[in-house]
Amino acid sequence: MKILFSGIQPTGLLHLGNYFGAVRNWVDIQYDYSCYFSIVDLHAVTIQYDPKVFVGQIFELALGLYSCGLDPEKTKLFIQSEVPGHADLTWIFNTVTPLGELERMTQFKDKARQNRQNINVGLLDYPVLQAADILLYKGEVVPVGQDQVQHIEFAREIARKFNSRYGRTFPECQAKLTKTPRILGLDGESKMSKSQDNYIALLDSRDVVWEKLAPAKTDPARVRRTDPGTPEICNIFNYHKVVTPEEEQQEVAEGCRTAGIGCLDCKKKLLGNLMKVLDPIQERYQELSGKRDYVRQVLDENGAKCRKTAAGTMIEVKEKMGLNPVWKI
Repeated sequence: MKILFSGIQPTGLLHLGNYFGAVRNWVDIQYDYSCYFSIVDLHAVTIQYDPKVFVGQIFELALGLYSCGLDPEKTKLFIQSEVPGHADLTWIFNTVTPLGELERMTQFKDKARQNRQNINVGLLDYPVLQAADILLYKGEVVPVGQDQVQHIEFAREIARKFNSRYGRTFPECQAKLTKTPRILGLDGESKMSKSQDNYIALLDSRDVVWEKLAPAKTDPARVRRTDPGTPEICNIFNYHKVVTPEEEQQEVAEGCRTAGIGCLDCKKKLLGNLMKVLDPIQERYQELSGKRDYVRQVLDENGAKCRKTAAGTMIEVKEKMGLNPVWKI
């Protein structure tokens, strides 16, 4: 099977944006590839954070990912910083990366605007570490949203540059676009995130979900209950597209266009279908919360497997570069 790599930052609770934008896709394709899924904590430290909180977020994310359906017997879920090869290969790739290409990366410009008080080298070098993440395991397939395609092309370019200079070593990975469109937050304006307080967490209770859904932004044309709307521009209907059966989606859309249902009715239908997704996740989370030693053991075993694979790649890289390991001299 082809090798697949993807990563997720431990920046807070898993929410609908994470799940529908990435994690559900991981679950769907995990048996089709040899999968490496990483909790990319080295990426997360490029912005300011609380170390005391951070260590707990890493483990909670692992619990959350397994609760969503990742198979611990099939996939290699591991913590990035526990595999030194990620940082090692990043430095190697830095030596073949033109500075101008990094400065043109869209994500660096966005992150620099968001972190004006902490524009560090790590923010600039983020795509190089991302390329190292993928290529350390000779990754061939990377599931991403449309906004990450630029980074995958960058990883392909890094592989080409290294291969050209030192000999064929790395594959040119391919982006595998997720089917789900970008999930906006409850404000309907920005990406769903904890920092924007516009999110629904996967572990939110039914009451909490409704508390967040009830005031959420809908079609601005529907000021009164009798006003017809346009579901295609309504953020709540976008959520229906990922949780509601197609026949019921059509009913909701028609009800919106004809003012046959109100926005609260639409949200109540969404709540019911959304909880059909969240309830099983929350049940598995409760079960795994009682097996924390088992989860930690799986992470440790996966870390050991990844270190072995990474060490093989780094030995190959160093030999091709003339950086022979000291024990071979």
